[in-house]
Amino acid sequence: MHYRTIFRRLAMPSLAALMCCAAAPSDPSLSNLPSRRSGPVLASGIYGAFLHGRFAAHQGDQDIAAEALLRALAAEPRNPEVVQPAFIANLLAGRVEAVGLARLLPDLQAAQLLLVNQEIKAGNWDVAESRIRALPRRGLTELLQPLLLSWMQLGAGRADAALTILRPLQDGPQMRGVYALHAALINDIAGRNAEATRLYRQVQAEGGVTSLRIAQAVASWQLRQGQLAEASQTLRGLGQAGQELPITVSVLLGAADQRLVSGAAEGVAEIYLGLADSFSQQDAGEYALLLLRLALDLRPDFTTARLLMAEMLGAKKRTGAAIQILASVSVNDPLIGMARLRRASLAESGGDTEEALRELEQLARDYPDSPQPYATQADILRQKYRYAEAVVAYDKAIARISAPKRGTWPLFYARGIAHDRARDWRQAERDLQRALELAPDQPYILNYLGYSWADQGTNLAKARGLIEKAMALKPNDGAITDSLGWVVFRQGDVVGAIRLLERAAELQSEDATINSHLGDAYWSAGRKREAQVQWRRALLFNPEPDEKTRLEAKLREEAGPGQPLPPERSVR
Repeated sequence: MHYRTIFRRLAMPSLAALMCCAAAPSDPSLSNLPSRRSGPVLASGIYGAFLHGRFAAHQGDQDIAAEALLRALAAEPRNPEVVQPAFIANLLAGRVEAVGLARLLPDLQAAQLLLVNQEIKAGNWDVAESRIRALPRRGLTELLQPLLLSWMQLGAGRADAALTILRPLQDGPQMRGVYALHAALINDIAGRNAEATRLYRQVQAEGGVTSLRIAQAVASWQLRQGQLAEASQTLRGLGQAGQELPITVSVLLGAADQRLVSGAAEGVAEIYLGLADSFSQQDAGEYALLLLRLALDLRPDFTTARLLMAEMLGAKKRTGAAIQILASVSVNDPLIGMARLRRASLAESGGDTEEALRELEQLARDYPDSPQPYATQADILRQKYRYAEAVVAYDKAIARISAPKRGTWPLFYARGIAHDRARDWRQAERDLQRALELAPDQPYILNYLGYSWADQGTNLAKARGLIEKAMALKPNDGAITDSLGWVVFRQGDVVGAIRLLERAAELQSEDATINSHLGDAYWSAGRKREAQVQWRRALLFNPEPDEKTRLEAKLREEAGPGQPLPPERSVR
């Protein structure tokens, strides 16, 4: 299942702007592995450990990288070309050795920030401030410094000084929402309610409440001001922002009487989380992971940081590491439901479908009012072609919805697809029409229902109307263009169909169904050689089993177009 990120940037600058002059951590790419002629001078027995560590780092296995590079470093403890990658690997692995290595790297930002963390944890606010001011103010540090300094002032008991740093920035031309959020948090801790109220409202105006952290901060403030209905609305609105979030909403509301941030150390962890989220969306995964490790160094129970790290590691196919990151989330944490959903998703993506299904079954028992565990279970079963079982799971999910609303259309849509694939078109049609009632302008419902009618040769005029509406909403969607071409083909306009299907093939060239349809249209136009080429192309692009059988039959028998099954439009 695809999960949207649970974070949202508050007008963050681009990575290029931050990194153009920032000191960067070492690049772990293989192209930068040293050769014996150009790399660091190492004793021959140590060189293998160094290469092993760099290769493991490139593969994303930071635990192995850390061990190997520490072995290399034991023989050459002051070699800077070994110290830096060893530090990066140990920090990314969350190992305590990173602190000692950081002291050997006075010019590396990540190392100095880790040392700032150590002073923060010791309560040495003035020493931490001195370290921050000593960082060259360029690139990443230019962004971090005022935020960090404001929290150092608060940690030292100087709330006025903290807010003085942020005041010109929170109403400035760039990143107003970020600075306003931290100013709101500081005012909240300092008991300055009027200013905190103004700033929380500014944060809402800048970034909305589609961010988990912003919604938590705003709802906490609202609840503590006696605004229970507003706090509930803030968090329930958040439930529309992602598939994992709704299971946590009621629990989050119960925990919202506590401040999101209770002190300066937690405030600094929030800085790192916000930047990590921004970097994760700008193809800078190593920076994001380093920042998340800095956040967790200050706040090991920072579940939101663990969720983002697990999402990033999962995207890199490091499912074992991602699951391990989530393993320490407490059963009493308000976000434990979300963490367990993520663990199930990771188990599935790692190939352990049965473990994922077991976890979701237990989650359904633990959260008896939530449709999410069964909905997620059903999605997995449908993607594994276990359609009858998927229908049963969707039934259980939908049974937990007392009054279906617009936001519940995906459940009816997905169950309709499962019914369709299980050869129960009557139930499929009913679900698709119910989904369309809930979301009449949803292009994928319009497309799937219209295509299905066209493929069966029924309701052709109505089918065309639905698909044309879908295409008006998403004019450059290859699957929808293909559907319109298919209904035109069914209506007998072969020339018009070819024009649309060729356009669909341009938009989505590696789609088996689109190439199959184009082949059928070519065949009907007498262009048999081109038809066979398209059918062969379709076989290259992983067609579903039934469609593959029909394609092979068409090529083997040189027959005319068959009746391909409807593609699963929901995943395009």
